Amino acid sequence: MAERQFPTSFPPQHQGRSPGLETVMEPQPIEEVAEYTGSGKLRDKTAVITGGDSGIGRAVAMYFAKEGADVAILYLNEHTDAQEAQRQVQEEGRRSILVAGDIGDEAFCRQAVQRVVDEFGRIDILVNNAGEHRYRPRGIEDVTADELQRTFRTNIFSFFYMTKAALPHMRRGSAIINTTSIQAYDGNPHIIDYSSTKGAIVAFTRTLAMELAERGIRVNAVAPGPVWTPIIPSTYPPDYVAHFGQDTPMKRAGQPSELAPSYVFLASEVDSSYMTGQVLHDDGGQSTCS
Repeated sequence: MAERQFPTSFPPQHQGRSPGLETVMEPQPIEEVAEYTGSGKLRDKTAVITGGDSGIGRAVAMYFAKEGADVAILYLNEHTDAQEAQRQVQEEGRRSILVAGDIGDEAFCRQAVQRVVDEFGRIDILVNNAGEHRYRPRGIEDVTADELQRTFRTNIFSFFYMTKAALPHMRRGSAIINTTSIQAYDGNPHIIDYSSTKGAIVAFTRTLAMELAERGIRVNAVAPGPVWTPIIPSTYPPDYVAHFGQDTPMKRAGQPSELAPSYVFLASEVDSSYMTGQVLHDDGGQSTCS
């Protein structure tokens, strides 16, 4: 098999809106590789993925479908991206539903979970993945109280809300997977509120794993490094985007397709039945530099 080629730089770009649109990114994120073949690890499971319309979430939805899972895709408001994610899941022969709304609202989280249960009858995998951040040149001095509360509502409060709503419908053998970040460990002064929420997700993951172990529900996390997703061109200035990921030991950003197998691993009882409370570092070696 020939070595895969991934972009090492990107055209300067800025979308001027958040969340960003995957459909206008240049180049498009790589969400699957032809060499990946599912083996039924998640056959007939039902997965719920927040932020499943684009980026890492969309890649995870696609790979879960390749492994035999039906997928509920939760997203905020960009129907075009969500429809494409749903199409890709259905192309793998699995069922998919779209649920639009703000996961920072606990009532919406309860309603979304109920819709999934009404449609599929069960929840086996919950992926708390959606997140947001804003680039701030002066760091903490630029963070308003409203923005701080918004970031925490989306990035960590929603993990509580979704987990609380889904747990009554999850059985032994189920899995919860949380998306944290390299920023939980390295920090970034330009996204200090985001970095803080990602540290909270690590603590949430480890503590929830302890709570749910006796119920037979595993809780783990993935900590991506720089990954080419819509949050990058919608948040950072163009000159930053152009060099995005080049400070890692691998000298490039990751692609969603490179992270999705880690979520499959953590979701699968075949692969990770004795793993809970752990964080997988898909970061191009960046964490080794800390």
